[in-house]
Amino acid sequence: MTIRIPYGSETLTAPSEWAESVESLTIGDVDSLPDLNDAFDAAIDHPIAQLESPLDRVQAGEKLTIVVSDSFRKTRIAQLLPRLLQRFNERGVREGDIRFLVATGVHRGPTPDELDEILGADIHRRFAGRIHLHDAHDESAHVHVGETSRGTQVEANKIAIKCDRLIVTGSVVLHYFGGFGGGRKALLPGICSAITIAHNHALNLDRSENRLDPNVRIGEMDGNPVAEDMLEGARLICADFMMNTVLNRSGDIARIFAGDLEQAHREACTFAKDVFSVPLKSPADLVIAASSQTRNFVQTHKALYNAFQAAKSNGQIILLAPCPEGLGGEKFEKWLRLGSTEEIIRELRRQSEINGQTALSTIEKAQRCIMVTELSDVDVARLGAVRAASLDEAITIARARLKEAGIDRPTVITMPEAAYSVPQVAATAV
Repeated sequence: MTIRIPYGSETLTAPSEWAESVESLTIGDVDSLPDLNDAFDAAIDHPIAQLESPLDRVQAGEKLTIVVSDSFRKTRIAQLLPRLLQRFNERGVREGDIRFLVATGVHRGPTPDELDEILGADIHRRFAGRIHLHDAHDESAHVHVGETSRGTQVEANKIAIKCDRLIVTGSVVLHYFGGFGGGRKALLPGICSAITIAHNHALNLDRSENRLDPNVRIGEMDGNPVAEDMLEGARLICADFMMNTVLNRSGDIARIFAGDLEQAHREACTFAKDVFSVPLKSPADLVIAASSQTRNFVQTHKALYNAFQAAKSNGQIILLAPCPEGLGGEKFEKWLRLGSTEEIIRELRRQSEINGQTALSTIEKAQRCIMVTELSDVDVARLGAVRAASLDEAITIARARLKEAGIDRPTVITMPEAAYSVPQVAATAV
């Protein structure tokens, strides 16, 4: 078969007669919801693990804060917000009493065009002056709300703490160290201080060995110290209810989950795992993975992580990712400049930071990676990978490496949606 893999808006192709086999791992097809208003009403009127609709508790005159995801996470919540605001209006809530808080964590804030996409252009316009971009580094923007059992001092955005009702929105995908996105993650790290986020994310390091904690796993929250700490922190912030979407492979809303922050999120995670987990008979000698829409390498790392799970222990990875915004900022680059896992771990134990966690995971995996990208040779070298000018050149490099390892006819897996496709290797796989 001809290898076909996306790169930005293009589709690249290459012959495959040199391969022993070619398998494609893609997200399964799940239908979009036919009527979003009906689905919204059903979800909000019959909330998960709550005895009554959360809207029934909202009173006229109360101050509401709605937490929304930043531009790095596609949620399609903009399609549901008009209905949510209409339902609030029916309860007598004035628009002037509603604020939006963008859960940026330690990411940059969204641009005006990105806010149009997050909220919808009409709501962005109507709520001008009442849309707040979280700044994790602004000490004056936070208030201390408690401490988790693992010692994380939870400092949360005052806007979320000082309102009468806090509504959390987002979308659920599998996450490489939080287990899953959505739910609790909108609060911690979403609207917490950089200090809180750093302490939480530091829990992904093994306590006694210089490695990532093996209990910190994609698609797992129970027993995962990072995910469990996130939940404890989120409970201290006290959301009234959450509304999360799960999207299908086309990026449309496949299901809406509303209700209790923990239980509704768990049900969404179960569904998301079915959508985004891809059965894998056995790992491959070569994985060709694409991350077409991620704008920088920090976001593209998810694709590298997933591709790594699909490769054999001595396998090679070709990663096609334009990364038009570069590596992801100076804070990420400074960790890469440390140059080795040992140095990064040493610095993370001294002062943890999310960019350091991503750098550590990258350097552990990128030595087996060949990138087709807009990143410079210098940036790709900093990641620990090598750069190829085309898919054909990347295949030539990968085949040469495999031949050195004694593999003449490699098995190949393609992952056209690598940032979202999570390989689930069978227990008998080797």
